[in-house]
Amino acid sequence: RKYEFVLIYYSSLLCDKILQQRFKKTTMVSPSARSFTSLALLIVPFLISCDAFAPQTTPSLRVATPSTSSRLASSKTDETSFVDTLTNGWELFQKSKSEGYDFKQSVTIAIAGEYDAADIQSKIKEEIESAPCVMFTWEASPACKKAIKYLDIAGASYKIVRLDDPWSEGNPIRAELGKMVGRSSVPCIFMGGKY
Repeated sequence: RKYEFVLIYYSSLLCDKILQQRFKKTTMVSPSARSFTSLALLIVPFLISCDAFAPQTTPSLRVATPSTSSRLASSKTDETSFVDTLTNGWELFQKSKSEGYDFKQSVTIAIAGEYDAADIQSKIKEEIESAPCVMFTWEASPACKKAIKYLDIAGASYKIVRLDDPWSEGNPIRAELGKMVGRSSVPCIFMGGKY
């Protein structure tokens, strides 16, 4: 389940590249076409996160009950609804695009959701200062595995900060790292406190 977001993220980047190439070849492009596609790419992670496609353990008909419908529409419970989550993600995406962030960073910010930026920045600073070499990684990332391999070959001592365990804590850190260094890709390596 934790790797679903990695797959979705890379799929969204691929779709964006395909759209960019297609739009370069056409002379008239609807200005809302890319926004619509961006919205569609943001919907997929939220559908998966609400277990819409999870296999059923017992064969049964799904009947709309107050508990299932409250997840889809706004409710008065403490639980955030699917529609609220989707709306919030879209608003964060649009806000970050208007602030000048590229598509990839905007998606990263939208996936992270709302968080206390100052608190996350202080956590990042603490991590960076905690060791001579600090690497922010994803466990399944081939680039991260390669970086670890080469640091091991060099005999370097380093500290790994995993951004995928748990995702709820790693996504805001990744969004702030992207703002700090200008890219949201991993690995993000700091040596002597410098990127």
